[in-house]
Amino acid sequence: MSVTIRPADKRDITAVAELIEEIERFYESTEIQPFEERRAQVEEALFGSPPLASALLVEDEAGDIVGLAAYSFLWPSAGSTHSLFLKELYVRDTLRRQGVGARLMDELRAVAAARPGCSRVEWMTDRDNPGARAFYKSLGFAEFDGKIVYRVLTSAT
Repeated sequence: MSVTIRPADKRDITAVAELIEEIERFYESTEIQPFEERRAQVEEALFGSPPLASALLVEDEAGDIVGLAAYSFLWPSAGSTHSLFLKELYVRDTLRRQGVGARLMDELRAVAAARPGCSRVEWMTDRDNPGARAFYKSLGFAEFDGKIVYRVLTSAT
């Protein structure tokens, strides 16, 4: 199957909101956000002023959105440079193991390389996600053992 990888635009808001529900179900979330609320948050995150994030989308031959890479730029990174932080990489199960995820990673690296002052691409995955860990290893990426992640919930959750 042929796919196109492209930046998200405003016409994609509904499709991205639908895909995010699919992602939540993939990760076995017990609470699925109401659709209109999720749709509004996608619009604000990707197209607000200023936008909070960016996304590359995978579009299949039928024009359906079947994958995404959601990312933001973080500063500072090394010295005074910044990094592209990949928050979510997802490809619909029917397209997995066909090189689509690898293409998304290549596109992210190209986005980072094209941005002046961006010195790296960083991301995380859960230790108990062997599929993701094997995928990144197959691309030649080594796990970095030096970080501990902290999280505190705010009233916006």
